[in-house]
Amino acid sequence: MQGGIRVAIPPARPLLVFDGDCHFCTLWVRRWQQMTGDSVDYLPAQDPHIATQFPEIPGRQFDTAVVLIETDGRVFSGAKAVFRTWAHNTNWQWPSRGYEKLPPLARFAEWVYRLVSEHRPLFSRLTRWFWGCHLEPPAYFFTRRFFLRSLGVIYLIAFASLWTQITGLIGHNGILPADQFMSGASQQCDRQGLGLDRYYLLPTLCWANASDGFLHFQCAAGSVLALLLIFNLAPALCLVLLWLFYLSLVTVGRDFLGFQWDNLLLETGFLAIFLAPWQWLPRAAHATPPSRIVLWLLRLLLFKLMFSSGCVKLLSGDPTWHDLTALTFHYQTQPLPTWIGWYAGQLPVWFQKTSCLVMFAVELGTPFLIFAPRRLRFCGGAAIALFQILILLTGNYTFFNWLTLVLCVLLLDDFVLMKLMPSRFRHVLTLNAQRSTLNPSHCWPRPVIGPLALVVTLIYVFQTALLFGVRPVWFLPVAVVDAWFGPLRTFNSYGLFAVMTTERREIVVEGSNDGTNWLAYEFKYKPGDVNRRPTFVAPHQPRLDWQMWFAALGDARQNPWFMNFCERLLQGSPEVQALLRKNPFPGHPPRYVRAEFYDYRFTNLAERQATGAWWKRELTGEYLPPISLNAQAGNSRTD
Repeated sequence: MQGGIRVAIPPARPLLVFDGDCHFCTLWVRRWQQMTGDSVDYLPAQDPHIATQFPEIPGRQFDTAVVLIETDGRVFSGAKAVFRTWAHNTNWQWPSRGYEKLPPLARFAEWVYRLVSEHRPLFSRLTRWFWGCHLEPPAYFFTRRFFLRSLGVIYLIAFASLWTQITGLIGHNGILPADQFMSGASQQCDRQGLGLDRYYLLPTLCWANASDGFLHFQCAAGSVLALLLIFNLAPALCLVLLWLFYLSLVTVGRDFLGFQWDNLLLETGFLAIFLAPWQWLPRAAHATPPSRIVLWLLRLLLFKLMFSSGCVKLLSGDPTWHDLTALTFHYQTQPLPTWIGWYAGQLPVWFQKTSCLVMFAVELGTPFLIFAPRRLRFCGGAAIALFQILILLTGNYTFFNWLTLVLCVLLLDDFVLMKLMPSRFRHVLTLNAQRSTLNPSHCWPRPVIGPLALVVTLIYVFQTALLFGVRPVWFLPVAVVDAWFGPLRTFNSYGLFAVMTTERREIVVEGSNDGTNWLAYEFKYKPGDVNRRPTFVAPHQPRLDWQMWFAALGDARQNPWFMNFCERLLQGSPEVQALLRKNPFPGHPPRYVRAEFYDYRFTNLAERQATGAWWKRELTGEYLPPISLNAQAGNSRTD
C-alpha cells in the first residue's frame, strides 16, 4: 500500500528495500532481481546508506514489509510494492493493473502479504521444501539441449530398428507391400475424384516412390538426420524432416507401425520442432532461449500420457484392475516378457496387489505434480522415471519407456542438470539464464506459438474429457480440429492395457510337405520353444513378433495381414523368412502351412528347477487350418 510518504532525494532508479537478515526475503528478492534486471535496484535495509538517504521512512517499516522507492519520490510497501516492482518487467505488469483496478483483489493481496510476513520462518521452510535454494526463474538451455539430443537417440533407434525389418514387413515381397498399397490407394483416389486431398488423407512420401529402395532411403535419411540432431546440427530443420520421414513410414506401415509409441514419437517430435533453436551449428553461448510455452506443452503431453494410462484402466470396468489382481496376470500375458518379468510373475499375490496400487498412485497422482513447485515437480518426475525403469526391466516395450524418460527430462531445469556438467560450461549457462529472463525471444514468433498452444491445449482437454464420457456442445469445434489432425497422427490418445489379458494364447505357425508331419517356424523373440529364456530386445521392436501377440487376441479372419504372412511362407519369400529365427524348410518352401493355438503359462520355481523350462503350454485349438498355394491363380486356398 502507499503510506503517503515521499522522499526528498529519490533514487536514480526504482529501489526495493528488503530485510537482509530474513532468509525468506533474500530468496524471493533474488527471483525478482532476475525478473526486473537493471530496471530496479535492490538493497537490504541494513545498508547504512538507506537511513542516511531516506530519513523520511521509519526504520520499523522495513521490519514488516518490503519498501519500493520510485524515481519520483513516492514510497510503496507490502503487496503493492511487490506488484509495482514486477511491473518494471513488461511481461509482469498485469498483477499491478489488477491491484489498481480491483479493490477486493488489492485487499486480499495485502491480507496474504501480512499473513506471510508475520509467519516468515514457516514460509521460509515451506519455500525450501517446495523450491529448494533456487527461486530465480530457471533457465532451460541445457535441459533443452539434453532433451533434443535424447530425442535424437530415440529417433535413431526407431529408424534403425525399422530399417532392419522394413523389406520383410512392407517391401515388394513383404507381408503388406507398400507399393501395392499405394497403387491401390491411387486408383481409389482417382475413382473418387480426389486431387490434392489424397496427400492429406495418406501423408506419405511414398506417393512419389514406394519401391524397396525408397523405403530404405527413408530409413537411412531418418537415421542420418537423427545423428545430426544428436550432434546439435540444424536441430529445428532436422526435427521437421524427422517428423516428415517417420510420418511417411508410419502411414504406409499400417498394422506394423500403428502402435502408441509410434504416435507418441510423432507427437513429441512435432512439438519439439517449436522448442528447438534456429541455428545451423552448435552455439551454446549464442542460443536463443527455449520457449516456456512449448516446454509446458511437452509437459502437458507427459501428463496426458500418464494420466490417461491410469484412467483407461479404471474406466474400462475390467474387474482385475478394480480388485488389484491385474499384475498377477500381466507379467506372463504381456507381449514380450523379459526373464526378470518371469521372476516378477513368481511374487506373491499380496505383493502384486500392492504393486498395482502403487501403479495407480503413479499414473493418477504423480502427473499432477508436474504443475507443482520445483521440488515437488522433481519428485513427480523421479516417480514416473522409476516406474518406467521397472516396466522396461520386466517387459520389452520398444522405445516407449525410453521416450517417456526423455519427456521426464523436461521436468528438470538447468540448476539441476548443470551440476552434472564440467565447471567450464557453467558460466555459459549462467549468462544464458540471465538473457533468458531479460530477452524472452523465442525460436518461433509468438503469432505461431500462441495459436499452437491454444489448439494443443484445447485438444488435450477434449481428449481427456472423452475418457470420462464428457461431450459438451462447445467441444464440437475442438472435435472437428482433432479429427482434422487425425491423418497426421500428431495429437493422440494413449492408454495401454485398458483390459488386462488373463490368458496367454500363442499362435504356433507350422509347415508340412505331406500334411502329416509338421515342423514349427520359430520366431526371434516371442514365446515358442518352452525352454528358451525370455530375453531383452527393447528398445528394438521386432514388429512381426509384436503383431503376432495382437493376432492371438482374435482370429485369422480379423487379421488379413496374417494370411499374407502365411502366403509368403508358402512362396518362400526370403525377406519374410529373415524376420524369423528358424526356418524349418531352408531348401524349399513347404506345401502346406497351418497355425495352432496354444495356452502358454510361466512355470513356477519348482517346475523350472525340475525341467529347465520357462514356459509350459497346452494345445487349445486351431487358429488357421492348413492352406496351400493355388498354382493357377497364385492365391491361397484351404486344402
